[in-house]
Amino acid sequence: MASPEGFVQALLSEQASPDLSNETRIFEPFIGSWQLVVRWFDASGRIVREQPGEWHFARVLEGRGIQDVWIVPPRGSRSGENDYEYGTSIRFYDPKLDAWQSTWIGPMHQVVRTFTARGVDGRVVLETTPDVVPQMRWSFSEVSPRGFRWTNEVNEGGAWRVQQTFEATR
Repeated sequence: MASPEGFVQALLSEQASPDLSNETRIFEPFIGSWQLVVRWFDASGRIVREQPGEWHFARVLEGRGIQDVWIVPPRGSRSGENDYEYGTSIRFYDPKLDAWQSTWIGPMHQVVRTFTARGVDGRVVLETTPDVVPQMRWSFSEVSPRGFRWTNEVNEGGAWRVQQTFEATR
C-alpha cells in the first residue's frame, strides 16, 4: 500500500499564498481543529436532534485554498449505525468575483453543494450559486480565537429558515 505522506505534503500548506491579501483571507480564523455541538431544527424552529462533532480546517494547494473536514459524530464515537456525515469543503479566492468559491461534498448523503463566500459585517456568508435549489445560506458568526457559530439556512417560499447550527469551540 502506498504511504499517504506524499499526498498530505502536496496538499497541505503552512502559509497562505502571497497572492492573497490580508483582506481576502476570510477563512483564516477557522484554521485548526474544533469540537462541535450540532443541532438540527424542524420547520417550527424546534431542536429535533443534537449530536457532537469535529471540524478541521487547513490551508491547501500552495496556500491558495482552505479545506475542511467535518465529521459527525466524532471519529472516536463512530459506529457505522447512526453516523451522520464525514465530508469536506474546499474553497479558494477568485479575484474575478472578489469572493471565495466553495464546494461542499457530503458522500454519506450523496450531496455536492456550490457556494460563493464573502465577508459581510464581521461574518463569513456563503450563498448557494443561482442554479442550486433550494437556495441556501451558510454563515460563520461570533468568531473568536476560542469559538464560533455556524448557521445553515434554507429559503422556503421567500423566507429564510434555520435548519442546522454548530457551536464550535477549541
